[in-house]
Amino acid sequence: MTAKSLAHKLGQGLSPQGFIDAMTKNQEAFLEWQSKFSWANEDDREFFESLNNRDDLRCVILAADWCGDVVRNIPVVFKALENSGMPVEVLIMEENLDVMDQFLTLGGRSIPVVIFADTGGFVLGTWGPRPKYVQEPMVKFKTENPDREAPDYQAKLDETRKEIKARYGEGTEYQQLIVKELRELISTF
Repeated sequence: MTAKSLAHKLGQGLSPQGFIDAMTKNQEAFLEWQSKFSWANEDDREFFESLNNRDDLRCVILAADWCGDVVRNIPVVFKALENSGMPVEVLIMEENLDVMDQFLTLGGRSIPVVIFADTGGFVLGTWGPRPKYVQEPMVKFKTENPDREAPDYQAKLDETRKEIKARYGEGTEYQQLIVKELRELISTF
């Protein structure tokens, strides 16, 4: 596998605020999830703030305003990275299918994809589209249901989506899973 690079895309995305301002769908829900974010502990907040001491990281997010996982998860990513000093930009999936197709999830175009790269655009790691615990039912479904033409495929997919929604829950507990996973990932580079 060749090393992935986003050098040709760095600096071409929307700022986090630019993405929010350009939303034509789900903006209210996005802002509501963002307003509910809070740090579970001071240690996590300090970790993300300590990234100000590094100037070698960039974050590029593949997203679209119609996607429920973007609406729930990207407000958390924006808040976690808000005081990190790390440049963060958003590429709209439909306008960047060349990039999307380098970062497939289980063989499909799933967003969001949070991509961390160095200053030259070399990809260091990715996160998404959901916290691992929330994503588990989809991984199981895709493994057990490879035939999209099977008569019960859609019914099983609908059940899987219900389980994912249940795992997100009604509150903001899932947000701490994202913070934890982002911290663990960034700590590896």
